[in-house]
Amino acid sequence: MLYKIRRWSISMHVVIALFTIYSVWRWADWKNWQKYHPTMLFILAGGLLYEYLTKDYNLWVFHPDFLYNHRITVIVYAVITMPLSVLLFLSSYPITTKFKQLMYILKWVFIYSFVEFALQISGRISYDNGWTFWYSVLFDIMMFPMLRLHHTKPLRAYFFSLIIIIVLMWYFKVPLN
Repeated sequence: MLYKIRRWSISMHVVIALFTIYSVWRWADWKNWQKYHPTMLFILAGGLLYEYLTKDYNLWVFHPDFLYNHRITVIVYAVITMPLSVLLFLSSYPITTKFKQLMYILKWVFIYSFVEFALQISGRISYDNGWTFWYSVLFDIMMFPMLRLHHTKPLRAYFFSLIIIIVLMWYFKVPLN
């Protein structure tokens, strides 16, 4: 069974990126992508900033399939998967009730957690320096409201993001050298 999981995961990162592209084409408001572009760049910058700040002290590492290495895999996520999933998330965000918004955010946390769990059991992601799968879930619980906040009030999102980055770097003892 493990052999089949590992064999299936050979192209898992690319399959995730392709499924994200398909999902955006199918369900997102891609004709109005410009409305969501600043927040798409916000998450892209966040992904690349994480990679830069933790280059010698990773909290999680993607293990490439047929992509060249960890950094190329990160670029696929930072440039394709994450920004496009933000487009899908924001363009379908409910504006009716707070309860529907909460359920929608929890749905996305579940999706991201499920995908990451699949990556973990297939050996395509590993954790280090105190980070665990459950920290990723907590991060997702924080990330999706922050994406919505950035879409509606970007300066507040930048302020809170700076605080979150400082706290996470302090808590996980990420060196700045």
